[in-house]
Amino acid sequence: MSRRRPPRFSGLLPVIKESGPTSHDVVDKARRALKERRIGHTGTLDPMAEGVLLLCIGHATRLQQYLLGWPKTYNGIVRLGFATTTYDREGEEIEPRGEAPAIDLELLSDLERRFTGTFDQVPPPYSAKKVDGKKLYELARNGQTVEIEPKSVTVHGLNLRSERPSEIDLTVETSTGFYVRSLAHDIGVLLGCGGYLHHLCRLAIGPYNLENALPQKVLETTKDPMEIIDSDAWIPLDKAQLPFSDLTVNATAADRFTHGQEVVVFRSGSETVEIDEHVTVRAPDGALIGIGTVKAVLARGRTLTIQPAMVFADDAAHGRRR
Repeated sequence: MSRRRPPRFSGLLPVIKESGPTSHDVVDKARRALKERRIGHTGTLDPMAEGVLLLCIGHATRLQQYLLGWPKTYNGIVRLGFATTTYDREGEEIEPRGEAPAIDLELLSDLERRFTGTFDQVPPPYSAKKVDGKKLYELARNGQTVEIEPKSVTVHGLNLRSERPSEIDLTVETSTGFYVRSLAHDIGVLLGCGGYLHHLCRLAIGPYNLENALPQKVLETTKDPMEIIDSDAWIPLDKAQLPFSDLTVNATAADRFTHGQEVVVFRSGSETVEIDEHVTVRAPDGALIGIGTVKAVLARGRTLTIQPAMVFADDAAHGRRR
């Protein structure tokens, strides 16, 4: 039986998605540009939205679930006066609707307090969230009404401004699973006049931001994959930053870890780690060898027992430093 050809490249590629295409469209563009099938992303952007789409290439696709731990930062515009079926500008007008109230600093401060912290949020009826195995937008388009369960989300920071009548500009840093469309809708409901998301740009996913991302146009026009791999946007697998503490192990422990065995690690760092917390595990040369789970913390945090949660096989070294 023939083995699947290993990926030529493994790493992360932040791309500046343009308004219009779906996130899957951008993935397809990257597959054609890099001539690589194993590509995924770490969080959907709606077709209307633009901004950072973080692609995982080759063996880095195994990091997708872990990269979801990074917070996401957005700029957006909420337009008041009516709500829409999709909670954004592409939907049909629905209730509530009405004249927007006077927007002053006191009102904006009240809204910031109301929507900062951890609270329950109901996803939009037109979204990729699944209920009984089917995406909500598929059910909505078929005229099926389902009860959408609220989900606990966290807003780490929210800044609201208003420089134009009936519009609120926002900058928000959120946990994964947060819908800025729902925030816009909920603001409109709270004010009684209705509201929807008119514009959205994702500025960053953790440390991966617009300033260091590859324009989508490059994916569409490049003829040579190395133009992308040699660009400043490309992040080799070993240079990937994850939302966990970094832990460097010695050569013996690295060998045991990559063979699926628990390792005991002595460390000098002062950063606190807890039992069942994930850590990023690296070899002495800095190579990323996997993700571990802390199973025991001893000697005031200086000794850790780490169990492999995800390990890169030996063939992951192929292309990892490209």
